[in-house]
Amino acid sequence: MKFGPIPVDTAEGAVLAHATTAGERRLRKAHRLSADDVSLLKSAGISQVVAAVLAPDDLSEDAAAEKIAESMIHRKVEAKPAATGRVNLHARAAGIFTVDAAMINAINAVDPTITIATLAQHAPVENGQMVATVKIIPFAVASALVDAVARICASGEIFAVNAYQPVRVGVIQTVLPGIKPSVLDKTLRVTEARLARSGGRLTAERRTPHEIGAVAEAAGSLARDNEIVVIFGASAMSDFGDVIPAAIEKAGGTVIRAGMPVDPGNLLVLGALAGKRVIGAPGCARSPKENGFDWVLDRLIAGLDVTAKDIAGMGVGGLLMEIPTRPQPREPLPAPKSESAELKVDIVLLAAGRSSRMGGPNKLLALFDGQPLVRRSAERALGSKASGTVVVTGHQRERVRAALSGLDVTFADNPDFAEGLSSSLKAGIARVAGDAAGAMIVLGDMPGIASADLDRLIDAFRKSEGRSVVRASHEGKRGNPVLLPRSLFAAIAHLEGDTGARHLVEAEGLDVIDVEIGKAASIDVDTPEALEGAGGVLQD
Repeated sequence: MKFGPIPVDTAEGAVLAHATTAGERRLRKAHRLSADDVSLLKSAGISQVVAAVLAPDDLSEDAAAEKIAESMIHRKVEAKPAATGRVNLHARAAGIFTVDAAMINAINAVDPTITIATLAQHAPVENGQMVATVKIIPFAVASALVDAVARICASGEIFAVNAYQPVRVGVIQTVLPGIKPSVLDKTLRVTEARLARSGGRLTAERRTPHEIGAVAEAAGSLARDNEIVVIFGASAMSDFGDVIPAAIEKAGGTVIRAGMPVDPGNLLVLGALAGKRVIGAPGCARSPKENGFDWVLDRLIAGLDVTAKDIAGMGVGGLLMEIPTRPQPREPLPAPKSESAELKVDIVLLAAGRSSRMGGPNKLLALFDGQPLVRRSAERALGSKASGTVVVTGHQRERVRAALSGLDVTFADNPDFAEGLSSSLKAGIARVAGDAAGAMIVLGDMPGIASADLDRLIDAFRKSEGRSVVRASHEGKRGNPVLLPRSLFAAIAHLEGDTGARHLVEAEGLDVIDVEIGKAASIDVDTPEALEGAGGVLQD
């Protein structure tokens, strides 16, 4: 192929390099010029064009891409029609993508004019998702090069989508004193959601003491009726002879690998029992966020074996994320200090809600002792030891702001307030001062909360050196406000819908300090009756 400026007189059959206008007609880029096109160009006064002239043994870009795609051997993958020198290949099922990297590298080494790109090895894919693309760089390529690539493609399976299989999964959760049933229930919900995305099904659960014998007996029972058994330990594995690996061996199984170079997910255990796979889940598997447990579980559900060598090879790319919610992160975030060496805390006052249960009036504008509730709440925030107060507005934002006129607060507008509590949390946290060590989430509809109550939470937070969640409580029951350390701010950005700080604290398992502040921690005014009982008067 020759490329460059050519006289129009000799351009018939050439491929235009650039879109060209001839009179009232526009010839697109990559258009192959006909005799009529040449006449049109000449009549428009165009004497030369930049084009590609194909040699007799050249294949056009589309023909070359199609020939390469047709020569490929693959499973559960479909090639789309060629266009602009490209053939895209899409998954025909949900599953795990596997690829022969040596074949891909060999193809890409033939000549720079021919390229193929794919998803990463073992990437999870959805049905219909693009998994690979063949692209011919110039407008045409020598047929000998295409033939060389086709021979490589014909040598074996180049890639595949290993479809998820409807495997049955049994779950064991060990129990120690102090572990809450709500944590175990949430773990089940998260696990069911994980399995649903890949076609698996949770068939049974056993809750046992955190003891080798009890776990071994449960594992043996579940392995008879399930392809996979997952064990969630109440205590993380701390030694290769710990409860979960020891229980697998006591049940007659073998431990394939204990520990993995993926973080989060280091403490995973993989074993085999009665021809079935047993996974000792790391603590992070209680969260829906991606971790090493997903990598192993998804491969097994897709029918792929996972060996000790496979796990050992997961280190490159295995550092998934820092976990800011750990009591002791790998890289502890330095707690910002104020000039007085005390940790700064900002208050985020949530005042964006629609008061839907009030039947129309905005409860935040209800009068308490002649003062709007939202102003009362803001003044008490300003009267505390907090360094600053951010007020999140949304519903009737102008009226709420007017009620706060003259107060030294920062406003954070939440136009998405109707989507739920999480949107207000995100809007408020985004406006917290950069040197604040934590943010106290205060609900605008709690008339009993006093400045002294807020100070008690701040004092407890400072005593913990800014590393714990501090939560108001009443007679041992959790309540509000809640003070979140800065290490949680990143996780807040991932909340969705009507999900608040309480869900975040429970999901992430961070150390929690409960501070008794009395009935004020549990009294909000969600209904006209509650508001009236608390001494408020609704306003139209």
